[in-house]
Amino acid sequence: MKKVAVILSGCGHLDGAEIRESVLTLLYLDKKNAEIEVFAPDINQHHVINHLSGEETSETRNVLIESARIARGKIAPLTDLKPDNFDALIMPGGYGAAKNLSDFAFKGANAVVNDDLKKIVKSFLEARKPIGAICISPAVLVAAIKCGTVTIGDDEETASAINQIGGKHLNCATNEICIDEERKIVSTSAYMRDDSLAKISDGIEQLVNKVIELI
Repeated sequence: MKKVAVILSGCGHLDGAEIRESVLTLLYLDKKNAEIEVFAPDINQHHVINHLSGEETSETRNVLIESARIARGKIAPLTDLKPDNFDALIMPGGYGAAKNLSDFAFKGANAVVNDDLKKIVKSFLEARKPIGAICISPAVLVAAIKCGTVTIGDDEETASAINQIGGKHLNCATNEICIDEERKIVSTSAYMRDDSLAKISDGIEQLVNKVIELI
């Protein structure tokens, strides 16, 4: 059985992990009979957004605790993730990846990535274990490793930042994936586009299937 680590960044697309992307990732991994473990950093969110109004609130929330909502409580701190124990890694998107796992949302090409996440993705890369990155997560991944061919769809500003960091961006449709065969990185744009859930689901299913194939 293939063992896959999934990293979340909260709960809710404006300040955490994108819920639909996260659930679809877990669903398609389960359909491939993968053994899944979920992780998130035990830190406070950058901020909390009211998902009805889109406005920032005065609350403080913890990324690990919020991510546990999606994982149904079966989750561990990011510091517990040991790359040697896993065959692959997948990171769903949502602004939490760009606000809590990094500061890409604010600094773009000058982004700083969470130290624990940076060490983890570098370990997977060096061990030639596949990494799947969804939505904005490919940009965070490139910010961590300073290389990689990825897609976030066709958003010009984000694509430019990826290229400036040292990666290479390729435009892809929502229901397509980008494969960096050399580094075993698979990416898909998902909700970087305001597209149908069906197309987003197709892209994530292809990503999961390819990640499992590359193991």
